[in-house]
Amino acid sequence: MIGRSRGGLSTKIHAIVDALGNPLRFDLTGGEAHDSVQSFNILKSTKLTRKQVLADRAYDTNAIRAILKEQQAIPVIPGKKNRRMTPKLLSFGDSL
Repeated sequence: MIGRSRGGLSTKIHAIVDALGNPLRFDLTGGEAHDSVQSFNILKSTKLTRKQVLADRAYDTNAIRAILKEQQAIPVIPGKKNRRMTPKLLSFGDSL
């Protein structure tokens, strides 16, 4: 897949990896695809019960946090600077 973005023609690789960096699943999209939209689709179709999901601020969306809560996954995602309520970071001892 090749998409057009401001930088020209490009492709993005969206991946889920394990703790060692081994790929578990990946999707290819055109460069214009937004990361959080594609990651929502990947996370929705992946079993994440009691797993920690590490991501950067770009993935701090209500939809992604909701799907992680639904799957009982532990989000380790820093809140965006413009988020009104900073999400509480959970550890393994906390209940969801």
